[in-house]
Amino acid sequence: AYDIGLRGTVYQVNKWDPRQFDWDKKLADADYVGPTCQYCHMRGGHHDVQRFSTVYASMGMSMADRGAPIWKEKRDRWASVCDDCHSPRFAKENLQAMDESVKDAGLKYRETFKIAADLVKDGV
Repeated sequence: AYDIGLRGTVYQVNKWDPRQFDWDKKLADADYVGPTCQYCHMRGGHHDVQRFSTVYASMGMSMADRGAPIWKEKRDRWASVCDDCHSPRFAKENLQAMDESVKDAGLKYRETFKIAADLVKDGV
Protein backbone atom coordinates (compact mmCIF):
# COMPACT_ATOMS: atom_id res chain seq x y z
CA ALA A 1 0.00 0.00 0.00
CA TYR A 2 2.86 2.38 0.80
CA ASP A 3 4.55 1.93 -2.58
CA ILE A 4 1.45 2.79 -4.61
CA GLY A 5 0.28 5.59 -2.33
CA LEU A 6 1.34 9.22 -2.40
CA ARG A 7 4.16 8.80 0.14
CA GLY A 8 5.58 5.75 -1.59
CA THR A 9 5.47 7.44 -4.97
CA VAL A 10 7.35 10.47 -3.60
CA TYR A 11 9.91 8.08 -2.14
CA GLN A 12 10.33 6.02 -5.32
CA VAL A 13 10.81 9.13 -7.47
CA ASN A 14 13.29 10.82 -5.12
CA LYS A 15 15.12 8.07 -3.23
CA TRP A 16 18.36 8.38 -5.20
CA ASP A 17 18.55 12.17 -4.87
CA PRO A 18 20.78 13.00 -1.87
CA ARG A 19 19.14 16.42 -1.60
CA GLN A 20 15.79 14.70 -0.95
CA PHE A 21 16.94 11.64 1.01
CA ASP A 22 20.32 12.00 2.73
CA TRP A 23 20.90 8.43 3.95
CA ASP A 24 23.98 9.50 5.92
CA LYS A 25 21.80 11.33 8.45
CA LYS A 26 20.29 9.58 11.45
CA LEU A 27 16.55 9.12 11.05
CA ALA A 28 15.83 11.57 13.88
CA ASP A 29 17.87 14.26 12.08
CA ALA A 30 16.60 13.58 8.59
CA ASP A 31 14.56 16.15 6.72
CA TYR A 32 13.28 14.04 3.86
CA VAL A 33 10.92 15.20 1.14
CA GLY A 34 8.51 12.49 2.30
CA PRO A 35 8.22 9.87 5.02
CA THR A 36 9.87 6.50 4.63
CA CYS A 37 8.52 3.35 6.27
CA GLN A 38 10.96 3.93 9.12
CA TYR A 39 9.66 7.42 9.85
CA CYS A 40 6.27 6.09 10.90
CA HIS A 41 7.08 2.57 12.08
CA MET A 42 10.38 3.24 13.87
CA ARG A 43 9.54 6.68 15.22
CA GLY A 44 12.06 8.07 17.66
CA GLY A 45 14.59 5.39 16.77
CA HIS A 46 12.58 2.53 18.30
CA HIS A 47 13.35 -0.76 16.60
CA ASP A 48 10.02 -2.33 17.63
CA VAL A 49 8.21 -1.86 14.32
CA GLN A 50 4.92 -3.12 15.82
CA ARG A 51 5.01 -0.30 18.41
CA PHE A 52 3.83 2.15 15.76
CA SER A 53 2.11 -0.33 13.54
CA THR A 54 -1.56 -0.06 12.79
CA VAL A 55 -3.81 -1.83 15.21
CA TYR A 56 -4.84 -4.19 12.43
CA ALA A 57 -1.37 -5.62 11.96
CA SER A 58 -0.78 -6.54 15.58
CA MET A 59 -4.26 -7.40 16.79
CA GLY A 60 -5.76 -9.19 13.82
CA MET A 61 -8.35 -7.69 11.51
CA SER A 62 -11.54 -9.46 12.44
CA MET A 63 -10.92 -10.63 16.00
CA ALA A 64 -9.87 -7.32 17.64
CA ASP A 65 -11.92 -6.30 20.67
CA ARG A 66 -12.45 -2.67 19.84
CA GLY A 67 -13.42 -1.98 23.44
CA ALA A 68 -10.13 -3.26 24.85
CA PRO A 69 -7.87 -0.63 26.44
CA ILE A 70 -4.96 -1.71 24.21
CA TRP A 71 -7.10 -0.92 21.16
CA LYS A 72 -7.51 2.75 22.15
CA GLU A 73 -3.89 3.02 23.31
CA LYS A 74 -2.55 1.69 19.99
CA ARG A 75 -4.91 3.85 17.93
CA ASP A 76 -3.90 6.97 19.87
CA ARG A 77 -0.20 6.12 19.48
CA TRP A 78 -0.68 5.45 15.78
CA ALA A 79 -2.60 8.71 15.29
CA SER A 80 0.14 10.65 17.10
CA VAL A 81 2.53 9.74 14.28
CA CYS A 82 0.15 11.21 11.70
CA ASP A 83 -0.10 14.38 13.78
CA ASP A 84 3.58 15.08 13.05
CA CYS A 85 2.59 16.19 9.55
CA HIS A 86 -1.21 16.23 9.42
CA SER A 87 -4.12 17.66 11.38
CA PRO A 88 -5.66 15.52 14.17
CA ARG A 89 -8.74 15.13 11.97
CA PHE A 90 -6.64 13.40 9.28
CA ALA A 91 -5.70 10.45 11.49
CA LYS A 92 -9.22 10.13 12.88
CA GLU A 93 -10.79 10.06 9.42
CA ASN A 94 -8.22 7.59 8.10
CA LEU A 95 -8.70 5.25 11.07
CA GLN A 96 -12.46 5.36 10.48
CA ALA A 97 -11.92 4.60 6.79
CA MET A 98 -9.67 1.66 7.68
CA ASP A 99 -12.31 0.40 10.12
CA GLU A 100 -14.85 0.39 7.30
CA SER A 101 -12.41 -1.33 4.94
CA VAL A 102 -11.75 -4.02 7.54
CA LYS A 103 -15.49 -4.61 7.95
CA ASP A 104 -15.93 -4.83 4.17
CA ALA A 105 -12.94 -7.17 3.84
CA GLY A 106 -14.33 -9.39 6.60
CA LEU A 107 -17.68 -9.64 4.83
CA LYS A 108 -16.04 -10.47 1.49
CA TYR A 109 -13.80 -13.05 3.17
CA ARG A 110 -16.78 -14.79 4.78
CA GLU A 111 -18.73 -14.73 1.49
CA THR A 112 -15.77 -16.17 -0.41
CA PHE A 113 -15.12 -18.82 2.24
CA LYS A 114 -18.78 -19.93 2.11
CA ILE A 115 -18.67 -20.22 -1.69
CA ALA A 116 -15.46 -22.27 -1.50
CA ALA A 117 -16.91 -24.49 1.25
CA ASP A 118 -20.05 -25.07 -0.83
CA LEU A 119 -17.93 -26.00 -3.85
CA VAL A 120 -16.01 -28.53 -1.78
CA LYS A 121 -19.32 -30.00 -0.56
CA ASP A 122 -20.42 -30.28 -4.19
CA GLY A 123 -17.25 -32.19 -5.02
CA VAL A 124 -15.59 -29.43 -7.03
